[in-house]
Amino acid sequence: MSIKDDIGELAKRYAEELKARIDQRIQDMDNDDVSHLLIYRVLGVTDEEGRLIDLYQNKGRFLYKYAGSFLEEAARLCFKYKYPDSGSIKIPNTEGQRPKTFQIDCVIGHDAIEIKWRDATTDGDHITKEHTRLKAVAQAGYIPVRVMFCYPNRKQAMRIQQTLRTLYHGLGGHYYFGDAAWEYVLNRTNVDFKHILEQLAEEKLEIK
Repeated sequence: MSIKDDIGELAKRYAEELKARIDQRIQDMDNDDVSHLLIYRVLGVTDEEGRLIDLYQNKGRFLYKYAGSFLEEAARLCFKYKYPDSGSIKIPNTEGQRPKTFQIDCVIGHDAIEIKWRDATTDGDHITKEHTRLKAVAQAGYIPVRVMFCYPNRKQAMRIQQTLRTLYHGLGGHYYFGDAAWEYVLNRTNVDFKHILEQLAEEKLEIK
């Protein structure tokens, strides 16, 4: 199988699992207590609109989770395609007691690659936690590399990412986001990951 076939199979599995989770949640919602719709009405939102908002909020939570997990696993497939021995490992936390270990998504030689579809957190503790993880990665003898395909849109989340970028560079690491992330995968693996996803998306629309 080609790498495109492998990613296509992965996408099919994720799509089926996503649909099953959403269908089950919709079924569960039929029996939900909807007394909160009263508050919606007080705020000018009709029952019909409120039900749709609840429905899409639930769908969105599953979609975000599955979209992120799929993209990150598909990216690992690209690295695995070029570097069969690459994979995730755990390293000890040498900077504190909790957690006891940190997971590295993909190790290639001395490169410890953290793969994110996006990171829109606005939690200030995120910087401290990530700094701790990065120092543990560096002490384990690896070069921290962050590959994030979608950059956040909000100012607070963007500020946190700018700080993380500085932390990566401060430890001799690399931080790629947006187009640079897609190019990094292409340059490291010779796999045009973004183009494959565009092809799969078009094929999916044609089937519909």
